[in-house]
Amino acid sequence: MNRPSVRIARRAVERLEAGHVWVYASDVSNAGDAGPGDAVTVEDPRGRRIGTAHYSSSSQIALRLLSREQVTIDRPWLTARLRAAQAHRDRIVSGTEAYRLVFSEADQLPGLIVDRYGESLVLQTVTQGMDAIKSEIADCLEECFHPAGIWERNDAPVRERETLPLVNGILRGAPQAQVAVAMNGLRFRADLEAGQKTGVYLDQRENYVSVARYAVGPVLDCFTSTGGFALHAAQAGHIVEAVDSGAAALEAARTNAEANGLEGAIRFREADVFDLLGSYRVSGRRFGTVILDPPAFAKTLSAVEGAARGYKEINRKALQLLEPGGILVSCSCSHHMPETLLMQTVAEAAVEAGKTLRVLERRIQAADHPVLLTVPETLYLKCLILQVV
Repeated sequence: MNRPSVRIARRAVERLEAGHVWVYASDVSNAGDAGPGDAVTVEDPRGRRIGTAHYSSSSQIALRLLSREQVTIDRPWLTARLRAAQAHRDRIVSGTEAYRLVFSEADQLPGLIVDRYGESLVLQTVTQGMDAIKSEIADCLEECFHPAGIWERNDAPVRERETLPLVNGILRGAPQAQVAVAMNGLRFRADLEAGQKTGVYLDQRENYVSVARYAVGPVLDCFTSTGGFALHAAQAGHIVEAVDSGAAALEAARTNAEANGLEGAIRFREADVFDLLGSYRVSGRRFGTVILDPPAFAKTLSAVEGAARGYKEINRKALQLLEPGGILVSCSCSHHMPETLLMQTVAEAAVEAGKTLRVLERRIQAADHPVLLTVPETLYLKCLILQVV
């Protein structure tokens, strides 16, 4: 097999042997003639071949392992991986027309994201390696799934670390920019061109159902985005106030509420959540359930300490609006914020608020965003459902 070889340090070999799939640039001892995005043979310090990877010339993560064997990254290989990803979803996904079909490392396709919205697919290639074979990936997606079209949402800032351009538009076929999809018995409009992530948040889909089951009213849904938690709570019969600082997100949430005949049960409010929670405490407002699903406060490891302070403050303010029997839902979507730290942070907030909390459920991202046990970065979403006692 004639392709570049990249030799790595012993500690990187040990990391791979322990089940991880990344090699950092600092652990590359000799990149040889490997170019940006090349599929390369990975070698240990003695020259023993230990796998096949994509090479990045600019990212801190220089190698992402594609296989622990010597394989050719061609259409048959890609097709086999894509079909395996779909077979897994066939077993675990139900009640939705929108789900994650390929979740990067967790589907042994590091750097590739593919989401399904009805008959359309949305593709992201966030590494030099996957971007280099984007056309072949699109060919395989068309062959395997026959979509109406493929939308390219390669406008994620993470691509800048790979010195890749930001691109957003139709890649293949004729996908609609706005797609209506069913999810958990509700209708959602996914904006493939400008919506959050690749259209709507898919990773909370199963948590929406659990939270609606425990919720008591009235419900305050903070950082509502396109209204996922709010709509599910309203569907369960609760009166909901849904808050977000983004006008576009609130407009999308209103559209979703109207599509489900729930506009009368949800009051939408544009506001800063931190300020609003403080003002509600002063005015004496009380809720049966407060849902906190903020954007990632800790986007880097160095930001964790500051993020913990932010999570603590917002959870303390939310708890001050709850009486005994009330429900707090506290989420974090940063993999740098492990569940143990989130629980500790919420516990400290509860002590400061003078509340005692009982854990009802500890949840993670939906099953179509699978977690690799030896790659902790694949576990990023935490959702705690707690009760004031």
